[in-house]
Amino acid sequence: MIKLFEQFNNEQEIHEICKKYNIKNYTINEDGSIDVNGNVRLSCQALSSIPLKFNKVSGYFYVNDNFLHNLNNCPKEVGGEFDCSGNYITSLLGGPEFVGEEYNCSFNSLTTLEGSPMDIHEDFNCRNNKLTTLKGGPLRISSNFVLRRN
Repeated sequence: MIKLFEQFNNEQEIHEICKKYNIKNYTINEDGSIDVNGNVRLSCQALSSIPLKFNKVSGYFYVNDNFLHNLNNCPKEVGGEFDCSGNYITSLLGGPEFVGEEYNCSFNSLTTLEGSPMDIHEDFNCRNNKLTTLKGGPLRISSNFVLRRN
């Protein structure tokens, strides 16, 4: 069966990128995305884009303090905390649909919460953005909703 890779030439390239960023316990899916049984830490890597297409990450997913402008290639599901703070993100579209713990999108350039998960299972931190509306935001937040400095 031929595998369809949207962004990558072959499985070897995916393995090399995973090795470079210390991503372990992963499975490559038919579409070239990866599932990770564990954590992914891509913080402070000067990334302008997420270097792999993620599907599911059972632990945390950190892409904070980079140069990201969007959440393309983010996992659909994150079992632990999701942190994309300290970037230049203008939209949460493309981000995870499910986050098991805290969702931190603070210190970005968001004007709306469109694209956020409907349920936040712990804190939802979106302080220090440029929010003009809460439209599209989560329907349920289990803990704190931090909005200051918008």
